[in-house]
Amino acid sequence: MNDGCDTPQQHLGGLAADSYGRDDDRAPLVLLHGLTYDRRQWDPVLRELAVLDPDRRVLRLDLPGHGGSPGRDSYDTGDVADVIHEAVTAAGLDAPVVVGHSLGGVLATIYAARYPARAVVNVDQPLLVGAFGDVLRRAEPVLRGADWRQVWDGQTARMGIDQLPPAAQDMVRTQTTPRQDLLLGYWNEVLEIPADDLREHRTRDLTAIRDRGIGYDYVTGSEPNPAYRRWLESVLPDVRISVLPGSGHFPHLARPADVARILADSGRG
Repeated sequence: MNDGCDTPQQHLGGLAADSYGRDDDRAPLVLLHGLTYDRRQWDPVLRELAVLDPDRRVLRLDLPGHGGSPGRDSYDTGDVADVIHEAVTAAGLDAPVVVGHSLGGVLATIYAARYPARAVVNVDQPLLVGAFGDVLRRAEPVLRGADWRQVWDGQTARMGIDQLPPAAQDMVRTQTTPRQDLLLGYWNEVLEIPADDLREHRTRDLTAIRDRGIGYDYVTGSEPNPAYRRWLESVLPDVRISVLPGSGHFPHLARPADVARILADSGRG
């Protein structure tokens, strides 16, 4: 595996992708970035993984509407999970470890509930909308208007970007393409579906993951809310929670070696 910086882009299942490594008995990794970002956010982790787990099969994707991937009329998370599966199938991967940061963590969870997967690594994405949903619904008129960018800037201000190393701060601030259509599209479910219904959806997803024996890692930059932790562990008793302090919303950028070690161990056994 190289460091992810010099492999020509290809398209798999309609998504821009990079593919590395070789097929062997290790479960392949599928890497999904967060909202408004792109697959370049995994560069620091890939560099560490190349040392810890050489030639591990890795597929990293640009989500629909991001990076080199075309947009869609709908960004429903279930539909996007189906598109991801098309790319995974086109890459010839079977039962991967699906790794997702932020929005990608939700998509990784939905993917594993629907399709063959060895494990999920969710990087700092709570699966219950909680206070975020309340804030977003109150801000919906602004989000749909000319000043929509205020809503996104308000969210990023709470992501702990200033905790990151300078190079990672620069990556977060420059390798991003906020667009109103992406925010409205990917956040539509939070705006339109009651929080209790979304809770039921995610509970069903995790129950399916548990019943199929799929491993689940939750990697976060701060100790989870106690109520959220109780819910997560009640549905998924074998969940592994790794807290990487001082990394804000971007553990994979603040602590790439630690995240790479988690990925190197994922899907084994």
